[in-house]
Amino acid sequence: MAGRRRDDGEAPGDEATALTHAPKRATSYDVARRAGVSQSAVSRCFSPNGSISSATRQRIMKAAGELGYRPNALAQGLISRRTHLVAVIMSSLTMLHYPEVLAELSHRLTERDLRMLLFSLEAESDVDGVLEQVWRHSVDGVICAAHLTDPQVEQFIAHRVPLVLYNRLSSRAPATSVACDSVAGQRELVERLLAAGHRRFAVVAGPADSYVGEERRRAALARLGEAGITIVPEQRGDFSYASGGDAMIALMAEAEQLDAVVCVNDLMAIGAIDAARDRFGLRIPEDLSVVGFDGTDPAGWNSYRLCSIRQPVRRMTQAAVDMLLERVEDARIPPERRLFSGQFMEGRSARLA
Repeated sequence: MAGRRRDDGEAPGDEATALTHAPKRATSYDVARRAGVSQSAVSRCFSPNGSISSATRQRIMKAAGELGYRPNALAQGLISRRTHLVAVIMSSLTMLHYPEVLAELSHRLTERDLRMLLFSLEAESDVDGVLEQVWRHSVDGVICAAHLTDPQVEQFIAHRVPLVLYNRLSSRAPATSVACDSVAGQRELVERLLAAGHRRFAVVAGPADSYVGEERRRAALARLGEAGITIVPEQRGDFSYASGGDAMIALMAEAEQLDAVVCVNDLMAIGAIDAARDRFGLRIPEDLSVVGFDGTDPAGWNSYRLCSIRQPVRRMTQAAVDMLLERVEDARIPPERRLFSGQFMEGRSARLA
């Protein structure tokens, strides 16, 4: 009925009127006018590297606080021609079994007022499927913790997108990279086992398309070959605890008399230890030595105390972010490689010299 009021006492048009007269969001122009400065001064004030005097900054921040102003990231990006997005390409296995890497990268990027755009791969060989998505998002740069072929690295050069490889190296195409020296670390573990008198070895490797897993596997076999040990049973896992146990069971069926099992990561080593104890009644390390790699938190649990090589994840992620942003700011900086040494963890899972 015409003229009827709502039960809450509000006339039919009141809600629309309220929305029409809602206060609008403050802009940089409003802040500049209240602070008595130019809009460019406001822009510099809210830019990480903006040059502005302390007094002017104080006036602008006071005005911004009074108006409830927050800089618009999209507008800033249009001015600076940057999205403040960094793509991180990482396999789901890496995220599952090395969550510290993802957490540290996210923390380092957030510290620099950047946002992470994560691209997850089921396997490292799936990189081609995500590159087109990376280009469409116009990211400022990419940190890639998956293996890239030389043609794939060259795509980043063609698209002028700075790239840092994390824990892997490019074979021939120029690419900036940060890596733990897996070869040296794996050789050190095998060297200590050899020096302690071990002679009957087996290896638990990772997926065939894992760059890091294959690097460690080859390093272990190479050092054993130098010692004259060429018959080395191998089983592959997927870096998980369960696959380490399955690999241990398969190895024992193939070669019952083993001195040492070299696993290319910690979780597979822990799975191998549990299978050796529970399935075969072996004592660790009295009957069998088992070593891992990475120095993850479970490696330090009292039930295992793995002999392993700890990766300096915090230093590596900090270096990856720093090197990427240097190249975002100045594309002329040439490719660079930073190789970090791992730290030996003595543990109690192996008899070592």
